[in-house]
Amino acid sequence: MKLKESLEKKRFVVTSEIQTSVDEGPEALIRSLERIRGRVDGISVPELDIEGVVGDSIGTCQLLNRNRFESIYQTTTRDKSRPHLQKDLLLAHEAGVENLLVFTEDYRITGDSLQEMMFFHVDAGKLASVLEHIRQGSTVDGKELAAKADFVLGSGVESGWGKDVPDLEMKEMEEMTRIGTGYFLTTPVFDLSRFEKFLKQVSTFGVPVIAEVMILRTAGMAQFLNRHFKSGMIPEWMIKKLAKAADRQKASIEIFAETVRGLKDLCQGIHIITVGGEEKLRLYLDAAKLR
Repeated sequence: MKLKESLEKKRFVVTSEIQTSVDEGPEALIRSLERIRGRVDGISVPELDIEGVVGDSIGTCQLLNRNRFESIYQTTTRDKSRPHLQKDLLLAHEAGVENLLVFTEDYRITGDSLQEMMFFHVDAGKLASVLEHIRQGSTVDGKELAAKADFVLGSGVESGWGKDVPDLEMKEMEEMTRIGTGYFLTTPVFDLSRFEKFLKQVSTFGVPVIAEVMILRTAGMAQFLNRHFKSGMIPEWMIKKLAKAADRQKASIEIFAETVRGLKDLCQGIHIITVGGEEKLRLYLDAAKLR
């Protein structure tokens, strides 16, 4: 079932993401995902540009589609001009990509590294301008395109505010709703009570919300996030459970499953950040009873 259809039918959506490989062949990438085929509604591929190494995210999306996975092209708007953004979206469309996930700048915590800055918003005006033109079959400078292009659009939002969502974010979400976003993808959710308060504030938009869930593998990883990203981001009980566990993987899976159980009653899906653990994702899906 396509991601668009899952959203329209109000299924509990499950998506995840992978990093474009720069040192392994495509076969290795697909092998790491074989055991979750049919168990996720989409796999996002963020753009990769680290110290001059640029990954082929659109090519990776195309590879996923060929191997019966639903790909999601994840791009950014902050440092791209309208023509640049338009070029990337048209290339994705030509490659058969149907899903688009946008942020101001890529904040994803992906691959094996946690050394990433976090940005949460979308330049809605720039994105709206490009989408409006390509949906109508023209470029931003008025040239006719060979075919119209459109996507199932998802946009990133900061969900850690609880009930105190800033006016700026509410206005941005309103604008993204106006231009046709199919869902909002939140920042990582660990505190379900705070997340529920956030959902009540943004329920007026009538747009599905997908909660990002990060797999915490060790206490050290959780402490790193609290130290370098946001104090108190990971609840103390989670850190203690991981630190004291004789079997850290079992504790990690239990935390994940408990979080997902709570989210099933609150929002329309989850987006799983594996932080380099794609090969073990099936164990987490099993524990949370996700297909």
